[in-house]
Amino acid sequence: MKRSPEAARVVVVGGGVGGLAAACLLAREGAAVTLLERGAAVGGKMRQIEVDGRPIDSGPTVLTMRWVFDALFERCGARFDERVPVTKAEVLARHAWADGARLDLFADRARSADAIGDFAGRRAAREYLAFCDAARKTYAFVEDSFINSQRPTVTGLLAHHGVRLFGGLRHVDGWRSMWSALGKHFGDPRLRQLFARYATYTGSSPFDAPATLNLIAHVEQEGVWLPREGMIAVAHGMRALLEELGGEVRCGAEVERIEVAGGRVAAVHVAGGERLAADAVVFNGDPGALADGLLGDGAAPAGERPPQRSLSAITWSTVAPTAGFPLTRHGVFFSDDYPAEFEALFRRQRIPDRPTIYVCAQDRGEGLPPVPDGAPERLFVLVCAPAIDGRGPLSPEEIETCETATFDWLRRCGLQVRPTAERTVRTLPRDFARLFPGSAGALYGPPSHGWRAGLQRAGATTSIPGLYLAGGGVHPGAGVPMATLSGCRAAEQVWADLASTSRSSRVVTPGGTSTSSIRTAATG
Repeated sequence: MKRSPEAARVVVVGGGVGGLAAACLLAREGAAVTLLERGAAVGGKMRQIEVDGRPIDSGPTVLTMRWVFDALFERCGARFDERVPVTKAEVLARHAWADGARLDLFADRARSADAIGDFAGRRAAREYLAFCDAARKTYAFVEDSFINSQRPTVTGLLAHHGVRLFGGLRHVDGWRSMWSALGKHFGDPRLRQLFARYATYTGSSPFDAPATLNLIAHVEQEGVWLPREGMIAVAHGMRALLEELGGEVRCGAEVERIEVAGGRVAAVHVAGGERLAADAVVFNGDPGALADGLLGDGAAPAGERPPQRSLSAITWSTVAPTAGFPLTRHGVFFSDDYPAEFEALFRRQRIPDRPTIYVCAQDRGEGLPPVPDGAPERLFVLVCAPAIDGRGPLSPEEIETCETATFDWLRRCGLQVRPTAERTVRTLPRDFARLFPGSAGALYGPPSHGWRAGLQRAGATTSIPGLYLAGGGVHPGAGVPMATLSGCRAAEQVWADLASTSRSSRVVTPGGTSTSSIRTAATG
């Protein structure tokens, strides 16, 4: 006997934000949801590390597209800002170069234009405003037809836009690389370098990523938010919401295999011998884990190994005093040879000699007291690294050379940081590979290289009925809000499929509204 959607048994494998979002929406509609997380806490890549008794966000540190979370919580009968208090950042990031040049970007576009004018001249300020307009048009064109679609195709885009598609393709700008397009937007090479950095938000190279990704600049311009209790508070808030809706969360639950019987999903087997019968399974992990057979041979056809891996990273979570540089929450310290940096990462599969460095100073930001001079503060320091797929783990010599080069380059840019081994946790690509099976240490799924990249990502559905995908490795892409939207897509598809195969005449998407209207629900 087929079950109605309301009585469905759904198992979500993986407690990242994609899995949490899918679980919340399905539980809201009455499904019996069990979420299994192999780690000690939910959050996935959104994780905290305790150093010297202090928690440090050691994964994603930038929260954008707040409307995604407002709408998700609203559809589940709650308010995001009440569950996860956040403050809007006035300074988006402070950027620095080794010659002493510095530039802040602000939430206020006019203020950013003024800062760019002081930095590079009035012509550069005008170029920036024109670039903002172009990025906004790109985002507007792809928002509904791509970001909020189940899995975009050329046919689907044509059906959505009709003949307007051909005129709109100039806004998408998918045939030029980011680097090429930015060279047309900006005469100052430092501004070209700065905005090219957004390619790394998807683990990609600006020399290979399509200019479409310039829309990320618009997304940040719309707002960067600082959760009061750190980024992990987003995952904790989603877990609490799920449990209020009747869902069960089990951490430390290692999934051994996904059982497939009669051509469809039947159950999930947990280490220790437990079998959880399931009408649907949402896998919130790297699709490569399925393809590699890490969840059983039966589920392997549902996975995909990417032809190329996105970037990994070497990170340092540290409590250390700083001097010489006025840190803000987000800081970027640029290398002096951008082409060489990405040539090393993607072509030579090695750590650049002089990497660009991201520093998140987590005791700084709006509403926080000033950090006293010389006081130890929480820092998350990151440099990009190649995934271990195809090259193997980094050698001890490579790791130590990278660490020396990283903190030496920070000093050349004006920031003195003296981390100690006792107050530092270093995370390497091999550690990320262990934390996220099937990823080879890549943090963003496949890179966004070439105009077809966005059309080639896996969608929520798989070749195995009842098995669905969510997470940053599938559509609509990497990053906290995108991974969250992937969970919404998965929940929508689970519900539609369960409704179509049940005796129930109720055919709706979770929350009684299409996920394509999620922004409308959030903004009214």
